[in-house]
Amino acid sequence: MTEFERNERQRLRPAPLLFEPSQATADPEHFFDLESLEDPRELLARATELTQAFRAATDRSVEFQAMAAAQLADPRRFDRLTAADVAERAEWTEDYAKKMIEFGRSLLDSPRA
Repeated sequence: MTEFERNERQRLRPAPLLFEPSQATADPEHFFDLESLEDPRELLARATELTQAFRAATDRSVEFQAMAAAQLADPRRFDRLTAADVAERAEWTEDYAKKMIEFGRSLLDSPRA
């Protein structure tokens, strides 16, 4: 692994997301304890960490959605789904489902580091 790849991997590693207790999530003003931070520098730093973590989690989740869509639409499966079927299950448009299936196939075909 090159130095660039190592740095890139570290940069993309999200901050840990701590699950909030159910009592805290019932309070609409509560969000990962950000409301309790007094120092704006600390608030900005933690909010930025959370933003990056959520973005990374979203990107990764989309990749898994795409791979699952591609697997479900695989023509080698006897029970394969059409793009319209995948779209209905995922609450996507059919055009978006086709793009996700294609993206998923590219992910499944490429080796991951």
